[in-house]
Amino acid sequence: MSLLLPGHDVPLGRYTTVRRLLPHRERRMIGAWCFVDHFGPDDVSGRPGMQVPPHPHTGLQTVTWLVDGLIEHRDSLGSHQFISPGQLNLMTSGHGIAHSEYTPPDHPDGMHGLQLWIALTEESRHGPARFEHHAQLPSLHDGPVTVTVVIGQLGEHRSPAGTHSPLVGAELLTTGPATQTLPLRPSFEYGVVVMSGTAHVAGETVEPGSLLYLGDGHTALDVSFTGPARLFLLGGEPFDEPLVMWWNFVGRTHEEVVEARTQWMAGLGASRFGFVTGCEADPLPAPELPSVRLKARDRHGRSY
Repeated sequence: MSLLLPGHDVPLGRYTTVRRLLPHRERRMIGAWCFVDHFGPDDVSGRPGMQVPPHPHTGLQTVTWLVDGLIEHRDSLGSHQFISPGQLNLMTSGHGIAHSEYTPPDHPDGMHGLQLWIALTEESRHGPARFEHHAQLPSLHDGPVTVTVVIGQLGEHRSPAGTHSPLVGAELLTTGPATQTLPLRPSFEYGVVVMSGTAHVAGETVEPGSLLYLGDGHTALDVSFTGPARLFLLGGEPFDEPLVMWWNFVGRTHEEVVEARTQWMAGLGASRFGFVTGCEADPLPAPELPSVRLKARDRHGRSY
């Protein structure tokens, strides 16, 4: 049975507000997808746009997907990459990395996209950090509908982006009324985010501002559109490792998160996280830890 999960607004820095769709009280994950922010569409003409100073990550991959605007990425590996609509930035934190994301001064008038996290498995979360940029991604065209496989595999189409668990992230874009059938894997659980327009999925009408959780056991998904719209499909094998998620860290225990915070604050990343060169902004300090012990939770939100 499908479940419609409303998002909530969260400020990101001084100039950007996002709609947080995952984690949600009723569904913390979809496959290994553990975090989904939808930002825009915003008019940033004469405004700074996204301004996120250097900050750390552990235990995850970040996926940046733009449909309007321009973002400049820098990280402690020395990567410096502008990302434009239709391109993928994929950063794998491994044991630790730091990065910044800025809308450059000379930027388009609009800003619209998704920021997503993928939890790394136990086998991969202690590995080295990595950054990938993919300007060309596989796509298929069916009448007014274009399906782009951003990461993972959908049917016969596979993204070149590196993954550490079976999953998929794909965009559906239609320029007018249309129907589309997507091949699904019964072993995957799925969710749908509508970025613009309206989509009719699994008997539900989905608009921007919410995420539709579809569960698993499906072999196909019929989607219909009454007009121009953009949808993002998330899916993956259920992730059975309990996680502790706090601030920008994904770990397994309270002690791991405390250690990562301590190491970040001790030298704002001197050893474990490194430095983001080329960014003049001061690194973000970590917030204070809560007074209670952080609990590991499974994908349903149950604590351990």
